[in-house]
Amino acid sequence: MAYPIEKKLVIAISSSALFDLSESNAVYENSGAQAYETHQQENIDNILATGVAYPFIKRFLSINEVFPEQEPVEVVLLSRNSAATGRRVFKSIAHYGLNITRAAFMEGAPVFEYIPAFNASLFLSAYEPDVLKAIEAGYPAGLIQSGENVIDDADKQLRIAFDFDGVIADDESESVYKKHSLDAFHEHESKKSHIPHNPGPLADLFKKLSMLQSLENKLIDQEPNYTRLIKTAIVTARGAPAHERVITTLEHWGVSANESFFLGGMSKERILSQLRPHMFFDDQKSHLSSSHNDIPMVHIPFGVANKLIK
Repeated sequence: MAYPIEKKLVIAISSSALFDLSESNAVYENSGAQAYETHQQENIDNILATGVAYPFIKRFLSINEVFPEQEPVEVVLLSRNSAATGRRVFKSIAHYGLNITRAAFMEGAPVFEYIPAFNASLFLSAYEPDVLKAIEAGYPAGLIQSGENVIDDADKQLRIAFDFDGVIADDESESVYKKHSLDAFHEHESKKSHIPHNPGPLADLFKKLSMLQSLENKLIDQEPNYTRLIKTAIVTARGAPAHERVITTLEHWGVSANESFFLGGMSKERILSQLRPHMFFDDQKSHLSSSHNDIPMVHIPFGVANKLIK
């Protein structure tokens, strides 16, 4: 029996993150809402090109193919389109074979208020005002950064990488670093190495991914040759001894990452270019770039890293 939505890992996504709407958005910006609606109606049978988040969403939905009885994941479309203009989006969803059936079309109104209604552990959008309002309201949201849409159908694994502070955990320790110094940060973390952090905006997403991996563990027991579909990684600028509190936090939550990288200030791109995640989440924009612009990046505009320190 399929999980009810209350027990699923749900990702909400805007049409601008899933598909390339640059042409349509240009019509809206230059000519207004009515011209935009006319453009979408006239191009209703022209399939939209895939967007930056498409490879991630496609692999995410493939988890249900591994667990057809439970179908433990779902993607919901949250769109500023009207239901009428959204028909082109759903035609494109059907064209690419994405199993997305639930949607909210808000006709220009903000969509973030419906994140908890759909039990979403993440809202992905390319529209910054919605993401900022969602984070301000305490909801898990991320802003898709521009980049290439790299699709490799031969590779079935879903690799998701996270920064730690301000993403999985709160920004308590990061605020110490921002307000004082790196030495003060290390002293603070050493003193609190036995105390777990409070959850950050994507803690629920990380925890539910770990639950899905527990389902994979059962498959491995039954099928020793089974290859893991989900790989999680933590890529943090922390180094020793500050790494201890990361471990304490994850153990307290009863979860873990497949791979953890404590870089001590080293460039994260050196790891990401080798790991090649299908999505990397970080609260600092300065960490969200790659030489070839081919790693999907998501900015989590949360906490002290995104505020002026007075």
